[in-house]
Amino acid sequence: MTNGYRHESIPKGIAAIEKLGTENGFEVDATEDSTQFTEENLNQYRSVVFLCTTGDVLNDAQQVAFQKFIQSGKGYVGIHAAADTEYDWPWYNKLAGAYFKSHPKQQKAIVQVIDKKHVSTSFLPDKWERFDEWYSYKSIQPDLKVLAKLDEKSYAGGENGDNHPIAWYHDFEGGRAFYTGFGHTDESYLEPLFLRHLLGGIQYTLGDKKMLGKKGNKAKAN
Repeated sequence: MTNGYRHESIPKGIAAIEKLGTENGFEVDATEDSTQFTEENLNQYRSVVFLCTTGDVLNDAQQVAFQKFIQSGKGYVGIHAAADTEYDWPWYNKLAGAYFKSHPKQQKAIVQVIDKKHVSTSFLPDKWERFDEWYSYKSIQPDLKVLAKLDEKSYAGGENGDNHPIAWYHDFEGGRAFYTGFGHTDESYLEPLFLRHLLGGIQYTLGDKKMLGKKGNKAKAN
C-alpha cells in the first residue's frame, strides 16, 4: 500500500517474501487493498508485513483493527519505507519505532551489527558493507532493541550521528515488531544475507518458535 512515493522494488520484495514463505513453511498473502484490515480478516494471520509502504494507508476503522491485531499477540514487520508511513498516527510511530527523516544518494555504507543474539542478525558479520538507500530517522522511540547501526563515517549524508539505528525489534502492546531500514533496491531482494535477515525478522514476529515451519502460519505483505 502506497500513498506517496512508490518503490520500484515492491514486486521484487513480494516475490522474495513469497519465496521465503515457501521455503520456510509459512503462507504469504500479498495485497494493496486496505479494506482487508478488518478484525475478522486479520484474525487469520500471525504477522503483517509493511513492505515499503508510504503515506496514509489506513483509515480510522482500519487502524483500530490493526491495533487490536497487535494487541492480540500478533506481529508487525516494517521494511525500509514502512518508516515513511502514517505520520499522523502516533500509535504507528510507537509500533514501527521511528519515522523517516531524510536520505542521501544511494551508496555503500558500513552496518555495525551490535546484537547478534537475535535470529535476524546472529549470522551477520560485525561490520557489514552493503549498498542501499540509507535513511536517517526522527521520532525514534526509546524502547527499541537496536540490532544494527550505521557508521555515518562510512558514507555521506547521514543525520543521526553516532547513534544511527538501522534495524531493531521490540515487544509492543502484547505483540512483536521488527523493522529493517534495508530494502530500497531491487538487488536487495536477491541478496542472501539481507534475505536471511528479513526471514529472521518475520520468524520473530510470528511468535511461538515451536510453530515456525508449520502450516497455519500466515503473513500478509502490504
